[in-house]
Amino acid sequence: MTSPAHPDRLDKKQPYNAKKIRQKRKLVRRAIVFCLLLIPFFLWMQSQLLDSDLQLPFSNNILFFAVININVLLVLFVLFLVLRYLAELLFERKTNRIGNKLKTKLIASFLSLTLIPTILLFFVSLQFVSTSMDYWFNASIEDSLTESLKLAQSLLHEKEEQANLISETIRKQLQTLDVKTTSPGSIQKNLENILRFNPINGPDFIKIITADKNYEITVRAPQLRNIIIPKIPRSVYDTVIASGRSENLLQELKIGDLVNCIALISIGKDQEESAILITSLLVKQKQLRRMTTISQGIESYRQLKHFKEPFKFWLLIILLIVTLLVIFAAIWFGLYISRGITDPLKNLVFATRRVADGDLAFTMERESNDEIGLLVDSFNQMTVNLNLSNTKLAETLAALERSSQESVQRSRYTEIILQNVSAGVISLDENGKITTINRFAEKLLNIDKSLFIGLNFNNVLPPYQAQIVNGFIDELKITGKITVEQHIKLNVLGKNYSLLINFTRLEDEDKQSVGFVLVFDNLTKLEKMQRMAAWREVARRIAHEIKNPLTPIQLSAQRLRRRYPEILKEKNSIFDQCTSTIITQVDELKTLVSEFSQFARMPKVQKSTDNLTELTKRTLFLYKEAHKEIAFICTEHEPIPSFNFDGEQIKRCLINLLDNAVAVLPNGGTITLDLSLNEEKESVFLKVADNGPGISKENKLKLFEPYFSTKKTGTGLGLAIVSTIIADHSGYIRVKDNQPTGSIFTIELPMQNGNTLQ
Repeated sequence: MTSPAHPDRLDKKQPYNAKKIRQKRKLVRRAIVFCLLLIPFFLWMQSQLLDSDLQLPFSNNILFFAVININVLLVLFVLFLVLRYLAELLFERKTNRIGNKLKTKLIASFLSLTLIPTILLFFVSLQFVSTSMDYWFNASIEDSLTESLKLAQSLLHEKEEQANLISETIRKQLQTLDVKTTSPGSIQKNLENILRFNPINGPDFIKIITADKNYEITVRAPQLRNIIIPKIPRSVYDTVIASGRSENLLQELKIGDLVNCIALISIGKDQEESAILITSLLVKQKQLRRMTTISQGIESYRQLKHFKEPFKFWLLIILLIVTLLVIFAAIWFGLYISRGITDPLKNLVFATRRVADGDLAFTMERESNDEIGLLVDSFNQMTVNLNLSNTKLAETLAALERSSQESVQRSRYTEIILQNVSAGVISLDENGKITTINRFAEKLLNIDKSLFIGLNFNNVLPPYQAQIVNGFIDELKITGKITVEQHIKLNVLGKNYSLLINFTRLEDEDKQSVGFVLVFDNLTKLEKMQRMAAWREVARRIAHEIKNPLTPIQLSAQRLRRRYPEILKEKNSIFDQCTSTIITQVDELKTLVSEFSQFARMPKVQKSTDNLTELTKRTLFLYKEAHKEIAFICTEHEPIPSFNFDGEQIKRCLINLLDNAVAVLPNGGTITLDLSLNEEKESVFLKVADNGPGISKENKLKLFEPYFSTKKTGTGLGLAIVSTIIADHSGYIRVKDNQPTGSIFTIELPMQNGNTLQ
């Protein structure tokens, strides 16, 4: 596994040597374990020294100082380790490294679990030691020990007094012996009787030495028969002989101590003191040991009492050292446990960030066999699965992207077709919400599709249009058909359209209805062209049939007038009136035939760059001079650039419209010509408005059809020709009411062929 030296910093340039770190931690752990093992060893040494029989003075007890100092060094070493780890933890918290919060919680937990009972135990132990020391060294115990020692010492005094008493008794018996009984044998027998008849309170050893050392008499108790009794020093004898008083001497034997009473005696009546009597009592070893123990105990007690306060201080130091060791060990153990948890977690965090950054092939090295190791294995398995899944996902995404691109291309192609098809398309969902409006429908209906998409058609369409759509839906539901078709007339903003509507129900693969699509074709131009073609054919035939006889008729009338001039001179001549009427009517018929011919043979549009404003002003000037009773007004909202159009034909349209306007104002009025551009600067609007009587709604529908006229003498071809000319320019002509009276004719001409505003 490749990891940074500090995983929590996520420095990807530095390698993370896990093996070296593990070796370092192993050495540190060994050192700590070794130090912890030394602590109980030195504590044991201190307890042994406290319980030993060495009665060394405190000033010379260097071993105690060594042990204390070693413990202090151990405390300092553990303290160093703890402070080192705490410094690292503090640094990690300041740098906000990963795992510092968990470490802090673990250390706080271990410290809380250890500190309170340890401190409590420390003070309880301290109080216990102080109370125990005071109890041990109180006056009653010392008095008891002193009395015990006196009691033990009185045993020896009693033995001495008993030996003196027995010696005095034997001395008196020996002084009363007759001469016959003073022989060594008799004395021997007499002494043996004393031992025999006093086995409990009698002496254990009797010895008589004569002054001239002619003989020695020795009597032993059974328990001393095989015991070598040491000789009494000569100096003791000399002292007894010189002073004449008895002396006591204590001798050590294997089985105990021998209390001797050495006295100067005489044997027989009226004899001089010429012998030494040694009377001995045995103090057994068991009794001596008790005496020795009591003596040593009181001596040790007195020595310890002398060191009472130093001992308290030593015990306080020991308790304090143990307490600190426990606290520091708890802190270190918490740090150790926390590092054992947080370090693998750091590596896991680093690894997860590597994976989050896209390195799905990243794996970790398993460092332990515990749950963390299982977690590492699970993480590695997860990265392997993620890598495989990512590979499969990449392949799937690539396939989906290709499919999506193809779908987008198809959708875009379909959208392009839908937007450029020469038919209006509007789609609805099953609930009647508008989902699609193509460009043709938007333009024809003069709407902004962004205001309609997502709304129910009943809420946005005018009532009569919504009624048409609802009729289609009802027909599909009633008849069960997929498609219905209908030819309707529709008025949009004053313009009449002839539409062929195809309304189709959309179904999915399961034959379930998912919506409707409405397709409508604008047949207005087609029908108009059909009518215009028909009327042109009619006009051509009428012109042909009428034109042929008109010339002979006119020539015949003129010839009659030249042939019979005298008749013309007659007043109120019927001949003159008839011939004049014939000639006049023939001229009018020729004019009508000429208009028929012009309508039948509309010249081809010859576009050239011209200025519509100048053309309008030139045309209007003629009418201003001819019709003084009418006010002619020409307004230009903004400069109109020059563009391509057929000036002669547009002038003809303008003259036709002005003639109609003048005709409806026989008593004078106002005619206004208004020039403007649309917002996109792509079309020019030319409006001709009058304040005459206006046009009825019924007449507006047929106004631009051939041979329809509201004037008695009108041919009905003027506005039809105007409509044809404007249509040849790819423009539109509309009519609406003027306020308060009159009509407004609006001509819309596109500025084509790349012309731009100047």
